Amino acid sequence: MRILVVGAGSTGGFFGACLARAGRDVTFLVRAGRAHQLQQEGLQVLSPHGDFALTPQLVGAEQLDGPYDLILLTVKAYALESALRDIAPAVGPGSMILPVLNGMHQVDAIVDHFGRGPLLGGVCKIASTLDERGRIVQYGTLNELSYGEMDGARSERILRLDSLLQDAGFDARLSADIHREMWEKWVLLASLGGITCLMRGNIGSVVAAPQGEAFVNRLLDEVVAVVRAVGLEPREAFLAEARRQLTLHGSPQTSSMYRDLVGGRPVEAEQIIGDLLGRGQAAGLDLPLLQAAFVHLAVYEQGMG
Repeated sequence: MRILVVGAGSTGGFFGACLARAGRDVTFLVRAGRAHQLQQEGLQVLSPHGDFALTPQLVGAEQLDGPYDLILLTVKAYALESALRDIAPAVGPGSMILPVLNGMHQVDAIVDHFGRGPLLGGVCKIASTLDERGRIVQYGTLNELSYGEMDGARSERILRLDSLLQDAGFDARLSADIHREMWEKWVLLASLGGITCLMRGNIGSVVAAPQGEAFVNRLLDEVVAVVRAVGLEPREAFLAEARRQLTLHGSPQTSSMYRDLVGGRPVEAEQIIGDLLGRGQAAGLDLPLLQAAFVHLAVYEQGMG
């Protein structure tokens, strides 16, 4: 099975490198700058599970000349539209597109470009970044990739995909409820991102501040209210664990959006916060904390220009 990994950043680079090391047929679709870096340095992964490096198989958008069986879509959400245009030559009648982006906009965007046929649901859980040398640095040991048909069916193709992804150096999990899990991940990302970016600190420092825990709970309640109104009902066990994580005293946890913010890099403000805010407001909800978080990030983005 031919695999095209779209992007070789901290997420796509990690999962793609694991698959390539395990002997899968993996090609990375990358921009010229990243291609040059990988040609010079190789694809290097620094992980608690063990460091490794390999020489990746690379391709540019103009070099795509036929369909791939699996397209693992791992770009930042603000690069989604250009990525979907780039991969058009790689999408054939039997291709599967597995997106692991933040938010839910990618579902509509993929359907608009290619119809529902190629679409799978996906969720990844990993804390990683690129260092100054372009190496992938994994924080902690969590490296889970979950996937499934959007309707939960155990189709022939999803079973083939499950077999392909097993025993590749990360936790691969076939889910019968991946659509709900995608909404749940958005709950956690929007809450964690809104809390840490608006307050400019990690969870422990926010919770320790006067009124901090009350603020966390109110913002989480706003996010959950939106998802209940426009998405799929989160499971009670998930909500209990999310609230525990977000109010944990002494927690060093931050969001990737916060790390991008303090690093002066572009952020996924529209995709993680703005899209959710817009959907909630369209449903008639009053969301003052989500609105404040989005405006705060929008002002930051204006300053970048």
